[in-house]
Amino acid sequence: MKNSYRILASALMLVSTLSFAQEATTIEKIVKEAQENSQLESLAQELLDGIGPRLVGTPQMKNAHDWAVKNYKSWGIDARNERFGTWRGWERGISHIDMLEPRVQSLRGTQLAWCPSTSKEGITAEVITLPVVSNPEEFKAWLPQAKGKIILISRKEPTGRPNYNWEEFATEASFEKMKTERDSLYEAWKINMKNTGYTSRSIIKVLEDAGAAGLISSNWSKGFGTNKIFSARTKNIPTVSLELEDYTLVYRLAARGQKPVLNITALSQELGEVPTFNTIGEIKGSEKPNEYVVLSAHFDSWDGGTGATDNGTGSLVMMETMRILKKIYPNPKRTIIVGHWGSEEQGLNGSRSFVEDHPEVIANIQAVFNQDNGTGRVVNLSGQGFLHAYEYLGRWLEKVPNSVTKHIETEFPGTPGGGGSDYASFVAAGVPAFNLSSLDWSYRDYTWHTNRDTYDKLIFDDIKNNVVLTAILAYMASEDPKTSSREKSVLPLSKRTGKQMKWPKQRTPNRKGGMN
Repeated sequence: MKNSYRILASALMLVSTLSFAQEATTIEKIVKEAQENSQLESLAQELLDGIGPRLVGTPQMKNAHDWAVKNYKSWGIDARNERFGTWRGWERGISHIDMLEPRVQSLRGTQLAWCPSTSKEGITAEVITLPVVSNPEEFKAWLPQAKGKIILISRKEPTGRPNYNWEEFATEASFEKMKTERDSLYEAWKINMKNTGYTSRSIIKVLEDAGAAGLISSNWSKGFGTNKIFSARTKNIPTVSLELEDYTLVYRLAARGQKPVLNITALSQELGEVPTFNTIGEIKGSEKPNEYVVLSAHFDSWDGGTGATDNGTGSLVMMETMRILKKIYPNPKRTIIVGHWGSEEQGLNGSRSFVEDHPEVIANIQAVFNQDNGTGRVVNLSGQGFLHAYEYLGRWLEKVPNSVTKHIETEFPGTPGGGGSDYASFVAAGVPAFNLSSLDWSYRDYTWHTNRDTYDKLIFDDIKNNVVLTAILAYMASEDPKTSSREKSVLPLSKRTGKQMKWPKQRTPNRKGGMN
């Protein structure tokens, strides 16, 4: 009997030794493939330069979905475009904004998303500012002056230099003077807008109904040359965004009575109601095919730039991770799914639809790994309020090379994210979903939703770092003999309300967008 126990113990030890050796070999191969045979640069060039921005409802968004499916299939990965709704179809054309008076100058700007098209000749009109009024009656009396004019609808910034530039070069007194002036101008703008009787959003329809020829905005992103580019709210007239330098030029001319005249050509095409999709790729599990590890990144973007860091980078990380896993780890224990979600920018609609449409997957997810916020290496990882996240996520992280994990700060159990990116759609459903949060690289000011979110801002060393992290986490989660716990922690008091926080609720996706 003792000999039998010894034989069994020896056998178990041998199996354990072989398992550890196989694990180490697989991880080593993953790291080597990610570092020495990376496909990131070619994939990024095809997606960002070739296809371009991926605004929901545009042909470019559909092209991106088809491109991803084609790549996955070329790697031997099953993939499909899964329709979850419809959206207003629209395609951006040429934007050209020229000042004709008091002198000729081409201005830097673009039409906003879903902007109504002008004719090929565009519109030519004088530019005026909003009036300074003390009450809604004064504004109503001014409104006839808007007819036939191009209206500047954003405030004039006192400086185009970001704070960090002032801090480096200005005297302390000069910097403080600028901030005081800026705060004063901001407050005066808010008061004046309130005095019109409208908000910065509701006034747009009023100006269009009054016969304005077009609207110009400038949503400065607090960096040199950067503007946030979102959507137009007009029905029949163009809304364009000018970069700060040119916006304030035109504003000064108009404010001093020098009667600037602009030609705005903003061509676009309405495409009716079009289907919208998630792209889903899948490597089938060999032992537990009905349990899942999910790789997550939204595929859509705003279209002022090419959506490079929001969220081209996250999309590329997940594609490259799937390519490497298929090559190095083709028979995972659990099924590995990748989701490239549509319409995240309008409210996490793609991932919320997937959660709603696939309860059989949601009930059996081991973990979700989501990446969204820019090109930097991952530096933060939260347990998202799952009580035992440290036990299993910590175990998986231990296998990631120190060169990657030394940058990462963890927070356990953390608190659940209620929005912001697609991991929140899964957290709300009680699924262990983790956001791989990246180093900033001036993301908020320079690339997040801006006209400067382009290929040249990518940091490929950091993106490779994130591929290594994601691939090893997915591998470890798939191999883990234990099922990850979904037990939720008791949430703390909210610093904002003073009341105990509640677990986020699942929200219904918008499956018919932009048609009103």
